Amino acid sequence: MITATRGFRVRRAAAVAVTTAAVLTSGALTAAPAQAVTAPTVTAKGAYLMNSATGKDLYKKAADTKRLTASTTKVMTAKVVLSQPNLNLDAKVTIKQAVSDYMVREGYPSSARLIVGDKVTVRQLLYGMMLPSGCDAAMALADKFGSGTTVAARTKNFIAKMNNMAKTLKMTNTKFDSFDGLSNGSNASTPRDLTLLARSVMKNSTFKTVVKAKSYTAKTVTKTGSTRTMGTWVNTNTLLGWNGTLGVKTGSGTQAKYCLIFAATRNGESVMGTVLTAPDAASRTADVKKLINYGYAKIS
Repeated sequence: MITATRGFRVRRAAAVAVTTAAVLTSGALTAAPAQAVTAPTVTAKGAYLMNSATGKDLYKKAADTKRLTASTTKVMTAKVVLSQPNLNLDAKVTIKQAVSDYMVREGYPSSARLIVGDKVTVRQLLYGMMLPSGCDAAMALADKFGSGTTVAARTKNFIAKMNNMAKTLKMTNTKFDSFDGLSNGSNASTPRDLTLLARSVMKNSTFKTVVKAKSYTAKTVTKTGSTRTMGTWVNTNTLLGWNGTLGVKTGSGTQAKYCLIFAATRNGESVMGTVLTAPDAASRTADVKKLINYGYAKIS
């Protein structure tokens, strides 16, 4: 029995060697097909993922359904500011009493803790808006770059600029009614539209530098001309640095729930996307991690 088995093994090995040689000679040897990548299940009511290098769709879940955008709105505020002709990022903006009044009226939403009378640069206001999600910084920027004779007129004009920019970027299912996401319910967009916005604004080096910063400490100028060192602004995006994550902006609200526009690059592979209306912060993070990993796997 042992001899027979050994003989079988020898004959089998010889057959394999002959077959392999024949395949190599004929050039018929091919790699096994890659295993299919399973699309993830996410908790967010709306989600979209693209290959940011090509713009190709990678994942869709109610990608064109309008939803509240919360503070992801501030990405468009930044886009409009950074699109201003002859923009001086070091120009100083004096924080007005109207900004403080707005924060009180809105019930003290997320804030950069700006102080009335301080002079803050446009660059610093971008950090204050994008990292701690300062609604006060967003209003100061809207007032600075809107047109009109009153604060109300200027901020209204700035919101009109946001909507015009949305049309330019072909964000066909988007309408903004605020500069910071604090709306009356009609500040809506879609996962696809917000991703198109992110793809556009992430081409701006200033924006990209701001949103990937985990923290920032601003030095402002007080009414008396002295320097004030502000409390450190910490980025609300806790995914920064994870698996190549570069940004972009979180959002949350009672009705909007939890949102995130994200971008990530690893080993030359770049993905970008948006989740809207996730049930909680932990689920939002888990959703985005799944999508980023899925995107990398689909591209590779």
